[in-house]
Amino acid sequence: MSEHTSFKVGGPARYFIKTESIEDIKDAIQFANERALPHYILGKGTNLLVSDSGYNGIIIQLGKFFSEITNLGNGKIRAKGATPLARLARYTINESLDGLHKLAGIPGSLGGAIYMNAGAYGQDISQTCIEVESIDSAGNLHTRTAAKCAFGYRHSIFQERATSFENAETILSVTFQLTPATQLGKTAKDLEREMQECMTKRRHSQPLSMPNAGSTFKRLDAGAAETPTQIAPGYYIEQAGLKGKRIGGAEVSQVHANFIVNVGDATAADIKALSEYVQKVVAEKFNIQLKREIILLGNF
Repeated sequence: MSEHTSFKVGGPARYFIKTESIEDIKDAIQFANERALPHYILGKGTNLLVSDSGYNGIIIQLGKFFSEITNLGNGKIRAKGATPLARLARYTINESLDGLHKLAGIPGSLGGAIYMNAGAYGQDISQTCIEVESIDSAGNLHTRTAAKCAFGYRHSIFQERATSFENAETILSVTFQLTPATQLGKTAKDLEREMQECMTKRRHSQPLSMPNAGSTFKRLDAGAAETPTQIAPGYYIEQAGLKGKRIGGAEVSQVHANFIVNVGDATAADIKALSEYVQKVVAEKFNIQLKREIILLGNF
């Protein structure tokens, strides 16, 4: 799995299946059910830490068939679950549609973004989502309005359902209602400029040159008593003197303290241990409990 995750770590999956149709997905799920094996739907692997011992189950990845984008007119578009966010953002700029262009730098798939309710620079994927189509572990198709997706900060109903093997669902497509740029007094060039500004901020503030899985910890609901307005985990990690802290080949980034990076020879165990050490130190110093944003898969 080190070849399929942005951390570049993780042992082998027992089975790895790439699907190119809904029937393929149904067959893969049936394959898992017949063997009483768990399955995990893999996007780009950009928010995932797989155990060094691997995953004793079935990894299902959506293929190119699931990366189509369709313009439905009047600002409405539909994109399939495997569509890279960067390509989706670029598409909306080319179509002069406002609402998703600032997500261009998030290195994941649309399905993963819906699952986590990904966001950046004031845009969350759920803000313009109006409908999500998915398939469950029994092969049944579901269509939910955004209101029924239980979107919250880095949360959706799909996370809730994934806690049970029987209820886990695969996101097939998402429909968005975007705003034509002209209605906001903008042009496609304005959207492009805004996107590039976000990309520049990302390059200057994040360790993009080293393997990582984005923000390690979720944003806080509130800060410590002495800094009540601070809700950024990176602030407390840095104030705790943890920038540059290493365990094995894992390091708290010296560029952004809320990133753990693989300096070249990290194991999944190193990364997990470092995240737990950070949690421990921040809790001792500030009485704040950091919660991981990264998903752990396999036995640790």
